[in-house]
Amino acid sequence: MSRGEANYCRMCGHAMERRIPPMEDRDRAVCPSCGFIDYVNPINVVGTIPVWNGDHVLLCLRNIEPRKNFWTLPAGFLEAGERSSDGAIRETIEEAGAHIELGRLFSVLDVTYAQQVHLYWTARLLDTEFDPGVETIECRLYRFDEIPWDDLAFLTVRRTLELYLAHGHEPRTHYGEIVWGQRKW
Repeated sequence: MSRGEANYCRMCGHAMERRIPPMEDRDRAVCPSCGFIDYVNPINVVGTIPVWNGDHVLLCLRNIEPRKNFWTLPAGFLEAGERSSDGAIRETIEEAGAHIELGRLFSVLDVTYAQQVHLYWTARLLDTEFDPGVETIECRLYRFDEIPWDDLAFLTVRRTLELYLAHGHEPRTHYGEIVWGQRKW
């Protein structure tokens, strides 16, 4: 069974089996007792590119694994029942304590090896008063030419920042795929 699938049925507790359910096109974890199908779908990660004065970006030094002590854009998992844009605002507040005006959806990156989709919005910082949450060691504004590229936590953060520096002024959403060990955009 693939990562994330239940070994036992969430409905009746019976051991799951792999098979192609009726009217489906791929193997899934299926309960032979009650027929429950365990669909495993990607997790959405939402965040922002908080910019100050048009030439600084806010980065957060992670206080949690994975990639503790590396820099990231404020982002995290979308909560059930939450709009993706609201999740991006919430994560920016939780991780950086930053006050922002949310802009447009900037990038959508498939991270299939991690079963995730990352969505980043542009954001204008309203002030430079930050109050990092427990998941963040510190927040820092970096001039665009000072971004610590070698100390970024994730490939999605790197790619989003690269796209922003090259195309931040363009009114379009950028799409790509992050492939472990190679660049595929």
